[in-house]
Amino acid sequence: MDQPNDVLQDVDEQLNLFAAFWESIEWQEIAFSIFIIAIQILLAVIVFLILKRIGRYVIEKVFTRYIKEKHTVPNRLNTLHKLSKNIFNAVLYFFLVYVILELIGIPVGTLLASAGVIGLALSLGAQGFVADIVNGFMILLEKQIDVGDVVEISGLTGTVEDVNLKTTQVKDFDGTLHFIPNREITIISNRSRADMRVLIQIRLYPSTSLQDVRKVMEQVNKESIPEYDEITIAPTEISFVPVGPGQLAVQIIMYTKSGTQYGMRNIFYEKYVDALTKAGIDLPNVTLELPNG
Repeated sequence: MDQPNDVLQDVDEQLNLFAAFWESIEWQEIAFSIFIIAIQILLAVIVFLILKRIGRYVIEKVFTRYIKEKHTVPNRLNTLHKLSKNIFNAVLYFFLVYVILELIGIPVGTLLASAGVIGLALSLGAQGFVADIVNGFMILLEKQIDVGDVVEISGLTGTVEDVNLKTTQVKDFDGTLHFIPNREITIISNRSRADMRVLIQIRLYPSTSLQDVRKVMEQVNKESIPEYDEITIAPTEISFVPVGPGQLAVQIIMYTKSGTQYGMRNIFYEKYVDALTKAGIDLPNVTLELPNG
């Protein structure tokens, strides 16, 4: 009969201990401390936003002034512009997280001191990341590509949208955006560092008068070439080349600004074919067009 009473007595003692512990907590001080920490975090965020706005303003101002002085927007400038903003944001966010963790009592210094052990444990898994950083740094240092360049990387051809230390972003001509890890980049074919060659071949019948063809083509060049600033080197000659057993084609070579070669190729191919047809020169049903550029 005494056992239930003992159980009730133990429960009462535990409740009394919990009540005493609860009453011993300085709730007012805790609430005040939480309030102070919240205010400090709010101030840190406000300072972060102010510094972010000031930094972005300074970066934009510097690059805008440079653009006005040079009267141009080179691809290299766009690359440095994006890279500067990315690095600035990364540093700013790092310090914001560091300050917030310190304010809430997490020993960031101790965590950083023990990072050597963690880094050793993760060294094998981080090899790819380090390779990305190293290769990305070399790409930027050697100015291999810039934002806006037309390039071919790992079998992908498109326009460079962004270059950073981790990845390179290339937008394909169909609009697909490819994210390429820098460690995967071994060969870069940059098509924006020099004028591009445009080669057009139009197949002819063997019996076609070559003089008539040459005359028509020269007239098209005389009338149309001056209309396009994209053409840097006009065709210097109109030649006739074999394209198979008993087959003949008229060949034209010109050079254009990088990125415009495909448009110029299509425009002048149509002009040549239209002029030849209007001049009464018959063309085979299957014509040959071999662009190169």
